[in-house]
Amino acid sequence: MAAEELAAPLPTANPFQPLVDALNRLDARQKMLGAVALALMIALLVGGLLWTREPPYAVLFSNFEERDGGDIVAALTQQNIPHKISDNGRAILVPQAQVHNVRLKLASAGLPKGGMIGFEIMENQKIGISQFAEQINYQRGLEGELSRSVASLSSLQGARVHLAIPKQTAFLRDDQKASASVIVNLRPGRVLEAGQISGIVHLVSSSVPQLNSANVSVIDQNGSLISQKRGALGDAGLDPSQRTYVRDLEADFAKRVQAILAPVVGSENVRAQVTADVDFSVTEQTAENYKPNPTPETVIRSQQTAESGNGTPGALGIPGALTNQPPVPATAPITTPPVPAGSGTGTGGTSTNNIAYTRNATVNYEVDKVIKHSRGVPGVIKRLSVAIVINEPTKTDAKSGKTVPDPLPEAKIKQINDLAREAIGFSNERGDTLNVAAAPFAAEKPSDVSGIPVWQDAELIALIKELGRYLIIAAALFYIWSNWLKGIIARLLPPPPKPETEEEKAAREAEEMVDLQSVEIHDAQTIYQKKIDAAREFAKRDPKAVAHMIKEWMDAGGT
Repeated sequence: MAAEELAAPLPTANPFQPLVDALNRLDARQKMLGAVALALMIALLVGGLLWTREPPYAVLFSNFEERDGGDIVAALTQQNIPHKISDNGRAILVPQAQVHNVRLKLASAGLPKGGMIGFEIMENQKIGISQFAEQINYQRGLEGELSRSVASLSSLQGARVHLAIPKQTAFLRDDQKASASVIVNLRPGRVLEAGQISGIVHLVSSSVPQLNSANVSVIDQNGSLISQKRGALGDAGLDPSQRTYVRDLEADFAKRVQAILAPVVGSENVRAQVTADVDFSVTEQTAENYKPNPTPETVIRSQQTAESGNGTPGALGIPGALTNQPPVPATAPITTPPVPAGSGTGTGGTSTNNIAYTRNATVNYEVDKVIKHSRGVPGVIKRLSVAIVINEPTKTDAKSGKTVPDPLPEAKIKQINDLAREAIGFSNERGDTLNVAAAPFAAEKPSDVSGIPVWQDAELIALIKELGRYLIIAAALFYIWSNWLKGIIARLLPPPPKPETEEEKAAREAEEMVDLQSVEIHDAQTIYQKKIDAAREFAKRDPKAVAHMIKEWMDAGGT
């Protein structure tokens, strides 16, 4: 019986009993403060989780007209789409995951209209509208369509186009030319290149009948006339493509020089600049050149002989070898030689007799001439000016210990000069110039290249806001813990045990030894009890075997 009582399980203690006892020790005020602090912490945690789980917002539209902004907000409210207004009413934000869907929905409703009315104004014409009002509506629609086209450029936030189309008249003296003005609103940090300005001007001039591109003005949001850039190019006779060609040509020559000198002095020790004078004029020349007096072998074009006289002419001159010689070929000099005085114009002679006879011969020869027609090709290099700077090495002065320049030898300077001449195709006939100088390079300071200001960086602002949420929650939790909960929990928990003395330590160790012995005895009794229970169970199942086993024990004990 005693063994069964020792084997009974011990009653288990309530794990929350210390907390219940601690709460019972608090007065009503302390319980109230603890409940309020716990409720506040739970509310703060739940609110922080909901705040951090709020979906990020992205810009739906910005820099819109006030009328468009009101229509967009009304449409979003009607469709129950969450939205926010930021940037002093100049931007509308929606959840980032819904930006594209919302834009498509608003586009189907014709929003935003952009504050510009296009040709849709012609769709709702009233019956009986006057011709003047119809012309005004057409001009407004044309201005709106041009404004939309210009504003679609990536560098622009918006654009407005104003047209001045005069009324047609039958009097040529009173005929006025059409004109246009374009106002562009540039994005921050963007500029319009000369080619883009020229494109805007030609877009507007090509869309309006009888509008010359010279009568189109373009200004930016600051009121600066930026179309003057295009005018300066036109006055110089260069268009943007020609200026680009010159820059590319100069960059190519400079690259050649640096590439040929880099193995000699190092790529970081050479700088080259090239200025090219390029002739884009197209010249045509026709030249007709005549040769001087031709040779007797020149081809005869025509020959004419005329004879006149009284009667049959006889043999003239003195008979003999001279009269039997063949006639000398005639020549056709461009400059007529002087004729001696007293000489006749005819080729024949007159005798002292009364018989008169005259013989004239005319021979025309082909004149040698050369006709040359040449046409110059635009983009011919007229002159090259090249400047090369070599990083002059330095050395340490043995006496002063200072760093002083180490001049390059003249032979190396000449070698660099010759290499650069060959690289650019130096020509004395063009008047090319090449200047090579050696000077120590100054140490480059790190450039402070800053983009948009930090306070305008949208990504950085969003990151700071996201981190700020967690910092605010952590600070609030720390404040509640350090000022309220920490003190309450300290009161709820039992006080820490005092350091025990030597006597208390010896008594505690003695108690632990007694407890250990009792536990060992209890364990031995438990094992013995388990064996008894197993024997009883075996006797119930097979009593004959148990009786036979006991009989054997008794026989063995009797003997």
